[in-house]
Formats: sequence, C-alpha cells, structure tokens
Amino acid sequence: MARIAADLRDYVPGWKANFRLAQTPQVMRELDTWLRRRLRAVQLKQWRRGTAMYRELRKLGATADEAAQIAVNAKRWWHNSRRVVQRRWSSAHFDRLAMPKFS
Repeated sequence: MARIAADLRDYVPGWKANFRLAQTPQVMRELDTWLRRRLRAVQLKQWRRGTAMYRELRKLGATADEAAQIAVNAKRWWHNSRRVVQRRWSSAHFDRLAMPKFS
C-alpha cells in the first residue's frame, strides 16, 4: 500500500493542477471517494483468502462477526470495500500514508 501511495504522489498533483480551473469541486470529491474505495478493494484482493482477510480485519479492530462476514465473501472485493472495511480504513488511515487528495 505504501508503494501505491508513493506512485499516486507522483500523479495526483499533476491531475489536480491540470483540472483546477474546471470549477468541479464535487467531481473531485467523488474522485477522492472512489480512489480510496479502490485502494481498499486492492488491499482486500492482495489478502486473497478469507482466512487472511479475517485475520487482518481482526487486527484492524473489526469484531469477529464483521470480519467473518467479509471473509465469507472473499472474492467480492469491490462490494466488501464499502462495508466494514470503509469504517476501519477511514480517510485518516490514508492521510497517515501521505496519500494525496484531489479535493
């Protein structure tokens, strides 16, 4: 995840500078939301198996029921990235990784 954050630090400022005159703050906020959800889905996909998802979500502070619910649907990364994972990896988590923002 740190490598992805480093790669994004190279691209996002350029995109921001390119589109700052467009007067579309709502679009930029939606793009921020989508990007963070996509990163959550990528992390779930990297964990691959339900057992790894369960273990890692428990480390993040999810309850046993929440982690089990995600682990059962291990192949639904995009769907799961919106559920419990979104609460556990808030924007503050991505701020700690120095993830750039569009808005």
